[in-house]
Amino acid sequence: MNYLKYTLTLLLSSYIVAVNAQDDFSKLMEDSASSGKNYTLATFKTTRVINFHTVETVGERTLDFRISHRFGEVNGGVDNFWGIDGGASIRLGLEYSYDGRLMAGFGRTSYQKMLDGFLKYKLLRQTVERGMPVTATLFASMYCTTGKDPLKQLTGFDRYENFYSRLSYNYQLIVGRKFNQNFSAQIAPWFVHYNQVDGILDGNDIYGVSAALRYKFTKRMALTAEYAYRINDYTNKDYYDSFGVGFEIETGGHVFQMHVTNSFGLAENQFLPYTNTKWGDGGIRIGFNISRVFTL
Repeated sequence: MNYLKYTLTLLLSSYIVAVNAQDDFSKLMEDSASSGKNYTLATFKTTRVINFHTVETVGERTLDFRISHRFGEVNGGVDNFWGIDGGASIRLGLEYSYDGRLMAGFGRTSYQKMLDGFLKYKLLRQTVERGMPVTATLFASMYCTTGKDPLKQLTGFDRYENFYSRLSYNYQLIVGRKFNQNFSAQIAPWFVHYNQVDGILDGNDIYGVSAALRYKFTKRMALTAEYAYRINDYTNKDYYDSFGVGFEIETGGHVFQMHVTNSFGLAENQFLPYTNTKWGDGGIRIGFNISRVFTL
C-alpha cells in the first residue's frame, strides 16, 4: 500500500502544480495580452522530437492523434531486410488541450503492453521581443504494463500479483529556445521511478538529462536530433543512452517524421533507462511518427 500511496501522491502533486501554475500565470497572460506582447511560435513543430517530448503543447481546443512505429534492428541484415521484417513496436496515442497550455494525453504501446497517461503544462513562453528568453514546460506521466508475468509458471511467483508493481513514472522540466526561424534547441532534466524492478540489486530511481534540436531547412522540412544521458548507476546490466536523428515534413494537417534511433521502446520509462542496443554495432532501428491534428 505504501507504493500505491506514493503513486497517488505524485500524480496529485503533479496535477496541483499544473493547476496552481495555470492560475498564477493567468494574470500574466492577461497583462501580456493587454501590453501587446507576442509569443514565439513553433519552437518545435510537434509535441515530439523523435521519442522525446518537446516544449510544445497542442493548440487551443485541439486533439492530436499520433502513431509511432519502430522496426527491428538494422544489423539483422538482408535476411531480415535490415529490420523491416523484424518485430515492431507501435504506439497509438491521443493528446488534447483546451487552452493550448495544459495538455493531457494517453496511449498504448505494443512493447510490454504498456498503457501511459500524462499531463503537460507550458509554464513559461518565449517572447519575440525582450521579456522571456525561453519556453519551459512541466511534464508528468504514469505507466502501467498490462502483460502477464512470463515466468509465473516456471517460478510459481507472479511478479504482478500486486497492481502497484505494474506502475512506473516519469517527470521532466523541459526548457527550450527558438534562436531564429530555422534553429531551435531544448534541454530537460528527467527522473524515472519504477515501483518494481527486474533485479534485486537494481535501483528503482533513474535520473538524467536529455537534449534535442531542430533545424528547418525549407518552409516545411526540418532535421532533428535527440540524446539522453543517464547519470546514476542503477543496474549491472548493459544499457545505453538513447540517441536518434530524424527528418520531418509538414503536409497540411499532418506532420510526418522519419528517423533512426537505437531505442525500441516508445514510452519514456522504456527508452530513457532501458535502451539495450547501441549505434556502434548497428543496433539501430528505422522508425516513423505520424501526427494528425483536429480542431474541436
